[in-house]
Amino acid sequence: MDSHRASFSDMEDGSNAHISDQLGSHNQPSHDPVTNFASTPSRSLSTKTTVTPLPVSLLPSAPASPPTPAPSPTPHQRPPTWHSTDDEQTGFLLNLRIHFSTLSNARKQKLLEGLLDACDSQQLSFVSSYVGPRLRKDPFQVFPNELCLRVLSFIDDPKTLARASQASRRWRELLNDDITWKNLCEKHAYSVRRVLEDEGDLIDPFTAHPVDSASSARTSGRLQRRLTGSNSHATESAPDLARTFSGEWLPPTSFSRRRRTRPVSYRSQFKQKYMVESAWNKGGRCTQRHITPDQGVVTSLHLTPKYIVVALDNAKIHVYDTNGDNQKTLQGHVMGVWAMVPWDDILVSGGCDREVRVWNMATGAGIHLLRGHTSTVRCLKMSDRNTAISGSRDTTLRIWDLATGTCRNVLVGHQASVRCLAIHGDLVVSGSYDTTARIWSISQGRCLRTLSGHFSQIYAIAFDGRRIATGSLDTSVRIWDPHSGQCHAILQGHTSLVGQLQMRDDTLVTGGSDGSVRVWSLTKMAPIHRLAAHDNSVTSLQFDKTRIVSGGSDGRVKVWNLETGQLLRELSTPAEAVWRVAFEDEKAVIMASRSSRTVMEVWSFSPPPEDYEDTAIESALSTPGLSSADDRELAVPTRRRTLCSVPLPLIPLGTDSDALMPDAPS
Repeated sequence: MDSHRASFSDMEDGSNAHISDQLGSHNQPSHDPVTNFASTPSRSLSTKTTVTPLPVSLLPSAPASPPTPAPSPTPHQRPPTWHSTDDEQTGFLLNLRIHFSTLSNARKQKLLEGLLDACDSQQLSFVSSYVGPRLRKDPFQVFPNELCLRVLSFIDDPKTLARASQASRRWRELLNDDITWKNLCEKHAYSVRRVLEDEGDLIDPFTAHPVDSASSARTSGRLQRRLTGSNSHATESAPDLARTFSGEWLPPTSFSRRRRTRPVSYRSQFKQKYMVESAWNKGGRCTQRHITPDQGVVTSLHLTPKYIVVALDNAKIHVYDTNGDNQKTLQGHVMGVWAMVPWDDILVSGGCDREVRVWNMATGAGIHLLRGHTSTVRCLKMSDRNTAISGSRDTTLRIWDLATGTCRNVLVGHQASVRCLAIHGDLVVSGSYDTTARIWSISQGRCLRTLSGHFSQIYAIAFDGRRIATGSLDTSVRIWDPHSGQCHAILQGHTSLVGQLQMRDDTLVTGGSDGSVRVWSLTKMAPIHRLAAHDNSVTSLQFDKTRIVSGGSDGRVKVWNLETGQLLRELSTPAEAVWRVAFEDEKAVIMASRSSRTVMEVWSFSPPPEDYEDTAIESALSTPGLSSADDRELAVPTRRRTLCSVPLPLIPLGTDSDALMPDAPS
């Protein structure tokens, strides 16, 4: 027992000594591990072996202790900074731009060449799209006003100019200049007369000179002197006298004075004319419609600046204002009224009762009763306010003095009924059923020339001072020289009676009972357009510089383009028959038969007044400060209005809403 205790004690002491040696060896640095290993005392296998237990912490199976966490930064420590790639690229690009700006132009170009050589097609396309707009410069920002306006003068499309005015403030200022719109008015033949605000005189918009109201009166004796006192056939163009819109002569003052204030700038003039033209093509509105209580054939219709005058075969004459409001019914004739002519407030009428009556349309009172004809008065014309010429089925013409109510002269020469008259200055031309036309001097009261050549009755005649056109039952139209009486041309193409004629400048428009309308050139004496207008006779025909309006017994009213001959539209709905049509720039009047009753329709094509009443804008050529703030406000109005309403549906006949034409007190 004791021996065992001694053994255990010795083992424990040896073990402790060995651990001490191990710890000592760890504490003392060793420079040669091999030597240390060799210096370890070796023990023989026969020696007594002692087992030394390892500490628990040094055992391989012991779990590793967790690492101690890093301490949190204190307020005195600087937080770490993190740099993103985007920030680095932004800084690089900024430095590159700064460096690029310091280079010379040659080095800049060399650097750009290198960069572009390194780009692919997609990147080069981006460069092109990015650089292209920056290379374009607005020339109007550099050019002087005169050159800019010269460039704009070659644009004749108003829509293009309207879009261009929205490009920039500079473009808008240039397009507000009146010179641009004056050129556009000239190109579109919008020869609207301007009114001087201070005196109210009329001026020509293209010459800016006042118009002499007596200029046309001086032409009255020129042609007559050539016919009576000279063998010379040289012609001198005379300006046309003013006419009513149905072809009658009017004094220039009564025709040119407008009832409402006209625009004073060329831009507003063009705007008004353009809107009116657009309304004629696809707009307009029927503002009035009157129906007679009894059936009557409309024998004559006149549209003047103040009145709409309608004559019927039931001996009644109805007078309306231009809006279609009934004003007067002139009663005095006892039989149908077949001819009438207005002059300002004066109206001269004649009919089957063989009487010529003079009326004051403002009061509705009769002024004179002129008797002398022995048969129906078939045609009437006036050369001035105090002179009227009547043609009758009794084969004579009579010249009346309206101031005294007496007959000045009786013109005898025709062998049959006098069917039509045309007047210019002191000359009147008559067409007769005796197949001849005659030229008469009003002042001398005698025949100057007889025009012979037709093979049948003459139904229509036109005279502009240079040429005479006659339409006949023989289906032909003849053009005559009033100085020599010679026939210059025979225009053939109609297949029936030519009953409608109108001549304007070098253009002649004819309408026949075959339903066709033909446009002729009087310089080439050849047809320009052949229009299959109506299914029956052409009962009414009128044209201006841009359009032709025709009415037919087929009940239709058609609007044609004068230049192209194309059908633009039909006015109103088809009726039983169309008696007469008259129109001016902004208004048209239709007399038709519907349900065996006579209907009057007044069509308006005028824009609202506030759309074109502008103030004049001075030219940039005479206004150095065109780009001032005040002038920049003079822009094309941004307000847009409806041009004209859709045509109103016609009111069914026989309802309470029908506006009848009662017999107004005289």
